[in-house]
Amino acid sequence: MTGRIEDLLRELAPQVLGALVRRYGHFDTAEDAVQEALLVAATGWPTDGIPDDPRPWLIRVASRKMIDLLRQDQARREREAIDAARQLPPPEGTPSADQDDSLVLLFLCCHPALSRESQVALTLRAVGGLTTEEIARAYLLPLPTMGQRISRAKQRVKAAGSTFRLPSPDDRAERLDAVLQVLYLIFNEGYTATAGPEPNRVELSAEAIRLTRMLHRLLPADGEVAGLLALMLLTDARRPARTDDDGGLIPMHEQDRRRWNAELIAEGTELLTAAMTRGEPGPYQLQAAIAAVHDEAADAASTDWKQILGLYTLLERQTDNPMVTLNRAVAAGMVHGPDAGLRLLDTLAADPRFTQHHRLTAVRAHLLESAGDVTTAAEHYRLAATQTPSPLERDYLVTRADRLSETDPTSSL
Repeated sequence: MTGRIEDLLRELAPQVLGALVRRYGHFDTAEDAVQEALLVAATGWPTDGIPDDPRPWLIRVASRKMIDLLRQDQARREREAIDAARQLPPPEGTPSADQDDSLVLLFLCCHPALSRESQVALTLRAVGGLTTEEIARAYLLPLPTMGQRISRAKQRVKAAGSTFRLPSPDDRAERLDAVLQVLYLIFNEGYTATAGPEPNRVELSAEAIRLTRMLHRLLPADGEVAGLLALMLLTDARRPARTDDDGGLIPMHEQDRRRWNAELIAEGTELLTAAMTRGEPGPYQLQAAIAAVHDEAADAASTDWKQILGLYTLLERQTDNPMVTLNRAVAAGMVHGPDAGLRLLDTLAADPRFTQHHRLTAVRAHLLESAGDVTTAAEHYRLAATQTPSPLERDYLVTRADRLSETDPTSSL
């Protein structure tokens, strides 16, 4: 029962917040009121039962909480708050309980006045329904630091004088790139958690997919929106096969592909095919195409690495992202041999964004292993294990190093 209530409250939180902000304004106050309403529900529903129509119930409670907060504020702050409180309807009102304003909130949270880090944090808090503590843990930041970041972001949105409505087409186009990047970052954090004992955070990736579906319905002709949704679906389809019974990571080439979600693969492929017929593919479409090549292979040996290498080459021309070069090195190693991949890695050695990244070290270990240099490969796997913040990745890398050491005839000399 408790788990069901938690899931329901997480789902309804952005919808309730959207209803309050659209009706009353005062983004930061509305967010506080919604949190108080959620607390009332979390403590009361386990004993009293879930209301027949929980969203209007939450909106009514949040509306009363918001009026209380505004009345407290009017005693010590500006005349504007006093006027707003006088104009509010009675507490029993249920402002637009049937409308989901998640997309409006998403564009509001991706206001150009905010840094990308603040956009992500505010989106997770306001739209994703995560607590400040959960967001801080996901991004390895102290709770007070994340709390201050979110608070400052809300204040900047308020100071910018933003109104609660979808941006005009011109403003929407200006913010769309930020919206897509925020959704992409949230999905990646959910699919491969950077910290904690779990390999993924399903609630983050599920929320990213939900919001991207809504964005695709709003902008069905945008190829990059469709490409991002396809990329998420094609990637998330592999989730059931990513871990073993003990929770350990399983690399893609060792996964049982019968456990991949065929429905998600079919949906993602259909979306991508339609998007790529409309014009020159952008970065999200190219990444989705790479995911589709992996997903369509019957087994690891059947993977069309030449096509993947070509797609990464195109993607590298469009982006300045060292992770793309890293993945191209893997593909080059599969097509032209490990030495070709290692030469590409050398081009990343001086990139200050990537020199201490565990994946650079781990890929070097993989290519060295493929080249037959198991001693050096084991050393790099162990080094990568010290660089990753994820305990699950650390365990995988150490295990890989140990296996190589067991097969290395010189390891006991």
